[in-house]
Amino acid sequence: MIEVNNLTVRYGGVMALDDISLIIPDRKVISIVGANGAGKSTTINAISGMVNITRGGIFLDGKSLHLPPHKIVQKGVVQVPEGRKIFSSITVKENLILGAYQMNDKHRIEENMKKVFEQYPVLEARQNQPGGTLSGGEQQMLAIARALMSEPNHLLLDEPSLGLAPMLVSGIFKMIQDLNKKGLTILLVEQNAQKALSIADFAYVFETGRMVSKGPGKEIAEDPIVKKAYLGIEE
Repeated sequence: MIEVNNLTVRYGGVMALDDISLIIPDRKVISIVGANGAGKSTTINAISGMVNITRGGIFLDGKSLHLPPHKIVQKGVVQVPEGRKIFSSITVKENLILGAYQMNDKHRIEENMKKVFEQYPVLEARQNQPGGTLSGGEQQMLAIARALMSEPNHLLLDEPSLGLAPMLVSGIFKMIQDLNKKGLTILLVEQNAQKALSIADFAYVFETGRMVSKGPGKEIAEDPIVKKAYLGIEE
């Protein structure tokens, strides 16, 4: 379980997060929704060790997660960044190998590659193609598969549907649900609030760096204020 306690993050004089606390229980899908600039990505980046914390603490199973990013990955907490950030000029297979860069066991890497290819056959079929030749949806699949190569327990997904055609978005969310069913804990940061809330066990709503609402995903999705502000639904 990941616990975020009284987290505050400043960028210079700008307050990006103001006293945020949340819990990410094991084997659950937790969503953070909100508009641009709400602090969603900052939260994920703080958990991943990518931004400096001004105040507060982050804990994994009761132990501080205030560590360098590569040490956090070793603890089984892995981020799939916004915009996918795959390496477009190297092959799909090489992208996947980079996901296991902290492993020294060649056999283990090969076994993980086999599992990924079984899960995502399109990547096996295109393993020798440059990553940049894949479609947007396939690149997102590759970004998630690359994260899986490091054998995470907790997967932090930052805007996985960003820039994808609507017909591909449902496939990405099904992929997330399938990963959760296999035992992965998921923290999902997503602008597509309707989709995110539909699969969330629990959700937090952020606005300009503060938490304004929280509750089971389906309850939050029916909240009139949330529906108006984030789902574009007037009652």
